[in-house]
Amino acid sequence: MKKKILFLSLFMTTIFLVACSTSKDATEKTSTEITPETIAQRGKLKVGVKLDVPGFGYEDPDTGKMEGMEVDLAKKLAEKITGSEDNVEFVGVSAKTRGPLLDNGEIDMVIATFTITEDRKKSYNFTTPYYTDEVGFLVRKEDGFTDLASLNEKRIGVSQGATTKQSIEEEGAKDDLTFKFLEFGPYPMLKLALSAKRIDAFSVDKSILLGYVDDETEILDIGFSPQEYGIATKLSNKALGSYLDESIVQWKNDGTMDKILTKWNIVDTSKSTD
Repeated sequence: MKKKILFLSLFMTTIFLVACSTSKDATEKTSTEITPETIAQRGKLKVGVKLDVPGFGYEDPDTGKMEGMEVDLAKKLAEKITGSEDNVEFVGVSAKTRGPLLDNGEIDMVIATFTITEDRKKSYNFTTPYYTDEVGFLVRKEDGFTDLASLNEKRIGVSQGATTKQSIEEEGAKDDLTFKFLEFGPYPMLKLALSAKRIDAFSVDKSILLGYVDDETEILDIGFSPQEYGIATKLSNKALGSYLDESIVQWKNDGTMDKILTKWNIVDTSKSTD
């Protein structure tokens, strides 16, 4: 009996020590500050990007190659921090997963059409906006929708974790318009839902919608609620956040960002004129 008690005692002690060790490792992983210097020493920049937004972050299904404006921006940062644009590891994220992946330290930063909001600033560092867009609607041509009023009480498909729903509700409230919202994960699922007539409109930032237009659909000639995209880092990584902000400010001032946008035929709505 004494041997059994001793064994159980040793077993529980071992489990406790392993649990403490695991907890310590997890805590260190999420609490250790990441700086440009630690990334340089590691030799690899880990960046969360979209996989399904042509022109911004897109994984070619045939080649597996990552491409887009935000992919190029990540490569440029990798070159600046580590000395080579090849020293970057891309991790696919969605509007729903990008925050948690930052929180648990799986990635150093998010460059993934991440809209800057006052609420999100409480949880993450954001750089100066590198791009400004606006909310839009992709609809079927056959339905004849023309403006927001024509979508009153219609089914609007939005992405999980995005700010789109709130923006539409606020804009619609100005004219007492109401909508029925359905939330989906990846953008291709929203496009499929539109084609299958499960929703009447697919709504997200216009730049994202451009990648999903086909012969049967069109983007309505309306837009509202400016969406400013910034590079996000974990709130505790202050030095890294400041470094990235300085880089974006420099590249906006010297024309580097304009060259990247032009390469992908992307127009910053903050610079467009009527």
